[in-house]
Amino acid sequence: MLGVFYGYLHPLSMDVRVLFVCLGNICRSPMAEHVFRSVVAEEGLSRAITCESCGTASYHIGEPPDRRAARVMAVHGIDCSGKRASRIRPSDFDDFDYIVCMDGYNLDDVLSMAPPGSKAVVTTLLDGDVDDPWYTGDFERTFREVSTGSRALLERIRRERGI
Repeated sequence: MLGVFYGYLHPLSMDVRVLFVCLGNICRSPMAEHVFRSVVAEEGLSRAITCESCGTASYHIGEPPDRRAARVMAVHGIDCSGKRASRIRPSDFDDFDYIVCMDGYNLDDVLSMAPPGSKAVVTTLLDGDVDDPWYTGDFERTFREVSTGSRALLERIRRERGI
């Protein structure tokens, strides 16, 4: 529900919804979801900005995040318990304001799935790809990239939405 205050939208009543996307939704996108949620909470914006994550493939639907991703998040004080992998749906393109892909491959897939006239801004988290720790094994590096990207994304949203 949008709140009106003296003729403009009151920033804290705006619900900005962000969806993070990778291939299987067990490494990068759940890391991005939980790191971004933590950054948003640090800034006191949890009521204004919400997020989720999903994958473009159905390989891991219903599975928890990769144990190595969960371990790196836990080391940094971030709990991802309860998260289960899901797949992007056509309705996500209207249910979310931003769909944030972890790499160019998933960006291309997401753009090819976008229904005509959908409202979501589809973008990547970084200017380049977030390294996929499934292949590199470097979950700490991915955590750092996701952290950097999350802070930049929050600043973008604040700038674009006046929050």
